[in-house]
Amino acid sequence: MTDKSAYPACGKQGGHRMDLPVSVEHYRTVFISDLHLGTRGCRGEFLADFLRRVRCDRLYLVGDIIDGWRLRKAWYWDQQHDEVLRLILRHARSGTEVIYIPGNHDEMFRAWLQPDGLEVAGIRLMREAVHETADGRQFLVMHGDEFDSVVRYAKFLAVLGDWAYTLALEINRWFNAVRRRMGYPYWSLSAWLKRQVKEAVKAIDRFENALAGEARRRGLDGVVCGHIHHAEMREVNGVLYINDGDWVESCTALVEHADGQLELIDWAARNQLSFFAGRRSEVLQTA
Repeated sequence: MTDKSAYPACGKQGGHRMDLPVSVEHYRTVFISDLHLGTRGCRGEFLADFLRRVRCDRLYLVGDIIDGWRLRKAWYWDQQHDEVLRLILRHARSGTEVIYIPGNHDEMFRAWLQPDGLEVAGIRLMREAVHETADGRQFLVMHGDEFDSVVRYAKFLAVLGDWAYTLALEINRWFNAVRRRMGYPYWSLSAWLKRQVKEAVKAIDRFENALAGEARRRGLDGVVCGHIHHAEMREVNGVLYINDGDWVESCTALVEHADGQLELIDWAARNQLSFFAGRRSEVLQTA
C-alpha cells in the first residue's frame, strides 16, 4: 500500500536539510539485515531513503546491523549511519514494533540477552523469533550464523573471510570507478565471485538447506534469515526459505503485505538508485 500523504524526511544529507514530502509505502512487516553500519561498504544513503519511505507495524532487524568486527579494527562512522539509527528509533517511537536479532558481527549484544529478550529504547532484542503472517503461516526468524560451520567452529577463518570480503569491496569500488569513466554499468565483483566459485555456491546451498531443515524440524512453514548477503526466496524440502539480502551490495528487504503475501524488494533497482552516485555524507570519525 502506498500512502501519498506527506512524510517528512528530517535528516541531513550533504549539509542540506531534507524536509520534502515523499510517497510512503505501508507494510504489515519489514525484514532487513546485514546493514553493516560502521563500515565503508554500508549503503547508508539508500538505507535511510528506504526507512524514510516505509511504514510498518513490525520491523525485524535480522542481524549484523552494527559491524562490531570492523569497528574494533578501524573506526568508521558517517552522517548516514547516524541517520539510519535515528530513523530506526523514530519508527520505534511512532508505534512500530522493532525486534532486533543480533548476528555474528554484532554478537556483543547477545551477551545482554535474557531468556525472554531485552528491551532498550523501545527496541526488543531477541536471540530469534517466530513470526506469524496475516495468513497464518509461521516463520523462524534468525540471523543464520548459527548454521555456518566456519563461524561456529573456525572463527579465525570467518575473520579471514571477512577481511577478504572487505578487500573485494574495496577493489570493486576502484574497479567500478574505472568502468564508470569508460561508460560501462556498475558490476559487482563479490557477487560474481559468489556465483562463479564452486565452493561458494556449495556453501550457500548447504546454508539454505540447514536453515530450511531447522524450520521443518520445528514444524514451521519457513525461515527468514540473513548472514550470507544473498537475497533468495524458494521452497526447500517443503518449507519456504527466505534470505532478505543485505545493504552493502544488493540493498534488498523482505516485506509482508496486509494479506500475508511475502515479497523481496530490490530498493536500488525499484527506485533507480545508482551505485555510482557519490556519497553525500561527511565522515564523522575514521581511523
